[in-house]
Amino acid sequence: MLRRLRANGEENIMGLELKNLYDDFRDGKTIKAYAKIIAEDAKKLKKPINIMEVCGGHTHTIMKFGLPQLLPDNVNFIHGPGCPVCIMPKERIDHAYVLSMQPNVILVTLGDMIKVPGSNGSLQDARAKGADVRFVYSPMECIKIASENTDKKVIFFAIGFETTTPMTAVLVEQVIKQGIPNIFFHINHVTVPEVMVELIDSRDVHVDSYNNEIDAFLGPSHVSVISGSKIYDKFPKDYGRPVVVTGFEPVDAMQGISMIVKQFVEERCEMEIQYKRVVNHDGNLKAQALIEKYFEKMSLFRWRGLGNVPDSGLKLREAYRDYDAEVLYKDVLPIAEIEDHKLCICGDILRGMAKPQECTIFGTACKPTTPIGSCMVSSEGACAAYYKYGNLI
Repeated sequence: MLRRLRANGEENIMGLELKNLYDDFRDGKTIKAYAKIIAEDAKKLKKPINIMEVCGGHTHTIMKFGLPQLLPDNVNFIHGPGCPVCIMPKERIDHAYVLSMQPNVILVTLGDMIKVPGSNGSLQDARAKGADVRFVYSPMECIKIASENTDKKVIFFAIGFETTTPMTAVLVEQVIKQGIPNIFFHINHVTVPEVMVELIDSRDVHVDSYNNEIDAFLGPSHVSVISGSKIYDKFPKDYGRPVVVTGFEPVDAMQGISMIVKQFVEERCEMEIQYKRVVNHDGNLKAQALIEKYFEKMSLFRWRGLGNVPDSGLKLREAYRDYDAEVLYKDVLPIAEIEDHKLCICGDILRGMAKPQECTIFGTACKPTTPIGSCMVSSEGACAAYYKYGNLI
């Protein structure tokens, strides 16, 4: 797959370009070949099937490469809640805003958070009012910021699924080992399997999961690199939903869909891995151990549009409460739950009960430059994908 260049009779990869690594996974002929296989197998289906891609990265691949156009009418996509910014409830976004406005505080977070609207505004608005809000690619950048601002409290507002949680854990470990006194954490990490259960077997009275139309899941790839495919074993066994852990490129997605269709045709219900070049059953055990060392489950975490999902959120363990910004600033952080704009249907979209174009403000009042809902503001959001690639539908 890697196209090596030869110099002086020896192989080398000095001339390797990034696109050389993914070209084969975007090959049009291969994509069309899988489309043909899926179409033939789909003729044997006893009923239409609805596949939920849990991850927002899959949603963007599906829309960007026009995959719905390549599939037969009896194979459909349902877009899931796999965007860590999209699922963040407004009250937690308000936490970030309030913390950023505290005296002698530098709020640090990942870039997707900048435009997410809370009830008081976004972090971009807080910046405009004088707050010191900084966006980083790596949590480890907090150490440099803290060393350069010893008179300030540096609060890392941590977001993300299992994919980014180890990075936060590494930062916690380094803060403790180096004895850095001015770095604190607001933890908003969430886990995937619990919300998948919620979508098909909700324990929240406000969520009608029993009318869901989810027949199978495309399992997220990067999450699975950390956690391993073992976290999905229960879905075929206990819930009758096959799961295929799938990569993000279009050839990956089409192969994953083909594997799901074949399971239905062959009347199987299993957990399979399409993304074998990176994912295994056990996952990254070192990363898992680091997460276990510093974090524990919250009894409930409120997901936007889904309500309170048991055991789906993480928090710092009690031994590390001195680093917890939610403890340090508990007297100023809001606790009331805040609902979305009455015209926004992000909640329904995140539950797979609606498509973005069904929203009355999609592409008009709500668009990337003026987002009202979280699904539009995030680069991984379903509304952002439909807005950017909707002409491919």
